[in-house]
Amino acid sequence: MASGKLDVIGVGNAIVDVIAEADEAFLAAHRVPKGGMILIDETRAREIYGAMATAQQISGGSAANTIACIASFGGKGGFVGKIGDDELGKIFRHDLTALGVEFSTAPLNSGPGTGRCLINVTPDAQRSMATYLGAAALVSPTDIDEEMVRRAAITYFEGYLFEQPIAREAFIKACGSARNAGKRAAMTLSDSSCVDRQRGALVPFIRDHVDILLANEREAEALFETLSLREIAKRARELAPLTAVTRSEKGSFLIPEDGDIVEIAAVRPERLVDTTGAGDAYAAGLLFGLARGFDLAQAGALGSLAGAEAISHFGARPQKNLASLAKESGLVRA
Repeated sequence: MASGKLDVIGVGNAIVDVIAEADEAFLAAHRVPKGGMILIDETRAREIYGAMATAQQISGGSAANTIACIASFGGKGGFVGKIGDDELGKIFRHDLTALGVEFSTAPLNSGPGTGRCLINVTPDAQRSMATYLGAAALVSPTDIDEEMVRRAAITYFEGYLFEQPIAREAFIKACGSARNAGKRAAMTLSDSSCVDRQRGALVPFIRDHVDILLANEREAEALFETLSLREIAKRARELAPLTAVTRSEKGSFLIPEDGDIVEIAAVRPERLVDTTGAGDAYAAGLLFGLARGFDLAQAGALGSLAGAEAISHFGARPQKNLASLAKESGLVRA
């Protein structure tokens, strides 16, 4: 049995990303909303995959990407997510555990295969996703390792998985374990369409269980039902102890329950290639910093640094060592 302290564990969709370049006509032909994410069945997944350009296959999933970035920062992470007992599942498990991440969730021996996300990237670097969840949607309370939760400073959930009722029960169980151990629970909203569909359940869930809420600007507008940044800040303070709102090239801001809003400048990437995983990487920097006791400004700056690295190449997982980048930037001690 694994032991020792963990910085962050993630609970989310275990997905293998299939990434290719595409044009606007491809998105229209296959009814994939630009810049968004839709859920598809296995038949449609085969159809879209068959029409895609030459693709890369990279282990993904929002929370898993965040934990991979935590490992790149030199942190210790864990993951809870469901895979099938198949080749994609083996690839997914290997890619995480090779980074030193704890991942012991048992695979499904029958039923749906490992999930996959078909990501088509247009020339403006926007990623449009069609996701077949497969086994990933079947995370349940029995998959939550309460001992692992107690060892982690922060337990982190992705909003995509919130739409699955059984996974929501798993979230509640993990949040209770974290709170009983005096630890924090964090959640990313993941997608504005998900927020629109689930807002009635999300608001009380966040109020009752979440200590750290992460959202991009569009997701925050959907959750708080306002376009006003001032009103978003006001409502965020009433909902969670800390809320982070990312705004792409305009940076981000952190809204504590008490005290001043902390504005975080964006970091300009060497080149803008693919926005896949920018939010996942930002979450990693922020949560790693908070787990290590950094102040909000330093933790947020780590988030911006990781986000910039993520959008400088195809794929959501870092190609440069984030710990080294943080030291070079003076954000952590060399």
